[in-house]
Amino acid sequence: MTQQENKFHDQIRKHPIFVGLSDSKFEEILGACVLKHYNRNEKVLYSKTPREGLLLILKGMAEVFVAAGHFNDRPGQRSSQSHQKEVLEVLQKGDMIGFSSLADFLGGKTEEPERYSVDVQAIEDATCLHIPYPVMEAMWDDPAVRDFVLQQVTVRLQDIYASFAEQVQLASKWGESEPFIRRIQDVMNVPVVIVDMEDDIQDVAAVMVKRQTSSVVVLNDNDQLIGIITEKDLVERVVAKGLGAGTIAQDVMTPHPYIISRDAYYYEAMSSFLMNGIKHLPVMDRGRVIGMVTLSDLLRKKNRGTMELIQTIEQSTYDTIHELKPAMYEVLANLIQDGIPTVHTLDVMTKLYDRLVRHAIELALQAVGNAPVSFAWYMMGSGGRMEQFMLTDQDHFLVYETPEPNAQAEVGAYFEKLGMEIVRHLEAAGYKRCPGLMMTSEAQWRGSLQNWHDRMRGWALRATNENVLLVHNFLSFRCVYGDEALHDQFVHMIEDQLEKSRIFLYRMAELEKEQPVPTFDHPIRALFRVKKESIDLKKHALFPLHHCLQLLCAKHKLLEGHSLNQIALLTEKNVFSEETADNLRFAYEVILRIRVERAWSAYRLGEESSSQIEMKHLRLKDKEELMMALKTIRSLQGEVISSFGLS
Repeated sequence: MTQQENKFHDQIRKHPIFVGLSDSKFEEILGACVLKHYNRNEKVLYSKTPREGLLLILKGMAEVFVAAGHFNDRPGQRSSQSHQKEVLEVLQKGDMIGFSSLADFLGGKTEEPERYSVDVQAIEDATCLHIPYPVMEAMWDDPAVRDFVLQQVTVRLQDIYASFAEQVQLASKWGESEPFIRRIQDVMNVPVVIVDMEDDIQDVAAVMVKRQTSSVVVLNDNDQLIGIITEKDLVERVVAKGLGAGTIAQDVMTPHPYIISRDAYYYEAMSSFLMNGIKHLPVMDRGRVIGMVTLSDLLRKKNRGTMELIQTIEQSTYDTIHELKPAMYEVLANLIQDGIPTVHTLDVMTKLYDRLVRHAIELALQAVGNAPVSFAWYMMGSGGRMEQFMLTDQDHFLVYETPEPNAQAEVGAYFEKLGMEIVRHLEAAGYKRCPGLMMTSEAQWRGSLQNWHDRMRGWALRATNENVLLVHNFLSFRCVYGDEALHDQFVHMIEDQLEKSRIFLYRMAELEKEQPVPTFDHPIRALFRVKKESIDLKKHALFPLHHCLQLLCAKHKLLEGHSLNQIALLTEKNVFSEETADNLRFAYEVILRIRVERAWSAYRLGEESSSQIEMKHLRLKDKEELMMALKTIRSLQGEVISSFGLS
C-alpha cells in the first residue's frame, strides 16, 4: 500500500460501502480501486465521455454542472458562452460521483455518450477513490451496499424533482417572457451575408452596401468561420489607413469572433454584448454559420424606451420629477425579467439614477442661484458603491472650496440653502430622507475642504465603534456632480489623513475581527433541509466584503471605485491573485443577485423589503452558491485581519 493510500485507508474502511466487508475482502476490493487526485478547477468527468465507475470523494469538493452552449466550437474560436454554466449539485467529502451512470453496470454499458450531458469539476483540491464497475458488481449482493446506493439515488431523485418543479413554476410565472422561451433562432437575421477570405475589400464593401448589412462573416475554403468584418472594421482598418483595391478580407477582418448557438436564449446574447463589448454575434449550428444577431436588433425588438426615459429626466421639473419613478422601475423590471447579470443591471440603473440625481441638483441650483465657489457632491452607501437598484434613503454629502475668511459666513449660508434644496428635490423624485440624517442638508455632512480636513482628523482621534462605522459609509463615496479639480484635492486630503492616522485603520480592522462572517456547519445537502437558519445579506455578507476591500484599498492608497473596481485595482497591485479576484467577483455577484431578486419580489408583493433572509426560502442553487460566497468573504476577512497583525 502506498503512503497516500495509507493516509485514506481508515476513512475508506469506515464508508458505508466498505464497512460490512471482511478485512481480507476489503483489502482485495481496495486493491482493485485507484486513488485519483484533482487540482482546483480541474475536470473530474467530462460530458459525453463514457463512465468507467463511481468516485468516492475523500477530500475536497466538486460540482456537477451543465455547460451553457454545448455546441461545436472550432479550435481558436471564443464561444460567448464558454464560461457560463448551470450548477446542478455540489458534492463534498463522503459523497459519491457518478450515480447517474449506475445503469451502465445494472443494465449493460451504454454506447451513447450523449446520455452524459453533465461535467464534474473540482472546486477545491480533491482526492477521490475510483471504484470500477466490476468492483461495484462484486459488492452488489451485499444488502448494506444496495441500501446505501438506493438511499443516495433517492436523495438525488428528490432534489431533481424539486429543481424540476421550481423550473416549471418559473416558466408558469413568467408565461411568454422572452428570457425563458425566445431563442436566438427566433430573432437572428437570415440568410447571413458571407464573403471569402480572399475577396477584395472593395468587393466586400460593395456587398455590404448592396445587402444593406452592417457586417459580414468570413469563411475559409472549408466553409468554416474564421472572422467577421463590420462597418467599424472598414472605417478603422481600411478608410483610416488609406487602403483600397488589393487588400483582401483576411487582412482586415476580426479573427476568432465571439459566437452564439442558435438554441441559446435571448438574454444570453444580450449578456454577451454587454460583457464583451461587441455588437455582432454570428449564430452557429453544428459548426456552421446560419445567421447573425446584432445588438441593435435586440434593442429594437425590446423597445424598452430607455432613451425616452433619459429624455424625460432631462425635461422634468420639481412638479413632474415624481413621475419618473414608475418608468425607472419598469426598466429595472425588464432587466431582471430578461435575466441580465446583476452587475450589469446595477450598472444600467446607476447610470439612470445618476442622471436623475444630477438633474435634481441642477434644478436646485436654478432655485438658489449659482454657487459662489466651486463644489462637489457625493453619494455614499449603496449609491456610492453603485449598488442602488431601487430608490432608497438619501445618503450623500457636499464639499466646497475653502472660502476667504471674510466670505465664510456668506458661502456657508449659500450651501446650507443649496443642501436643503437638493434634499427637497431628491425627496420629490422618490428618495426618502435618511433616518440617520446623513444628507447634504445637515451641517455635519457639508463643509469646506478645510472643514472636511478637520472632520476627518476628529474621526481619527476618536476611533469609537460609531465613528468607525460612519467612516466605512463615508469611504464608499462617489462624486456624482461638481468640480473635478476640487474632487482631486478632496481625495488627496483623505489619503493624507489616512496615512497620518494608521491607528484608525487598525481600529477598523479590529472591529472587523469582532464581527466575523458567519459559517454554517451543516453539510451542503443537509443545509437544504435547514428550517430556522437565516442570514442578513447586508450585515453578514455585503458589509464585511465592502469593509475588507476598503481597508485594503486605504492601506494601498486606492480610495475610489466600487467593489469590482477595487478588486481589479488590488489585483493589479498583486494584493490579490487572479484566482482570488475571480472568487471575490463570483461571491459579490451571488450576494447581489439574491439581494436584488428578494427585494424586487418583496416590492412587487407590496411587502417591506429586508436584507434578512431565511435559508429555507432560497432555491437549491442559491443556497449552494451563497455557502461558497460566504466562505470566500470569510477567507478575505481573515486575510485582512491578519495583514493588520490581529490574527
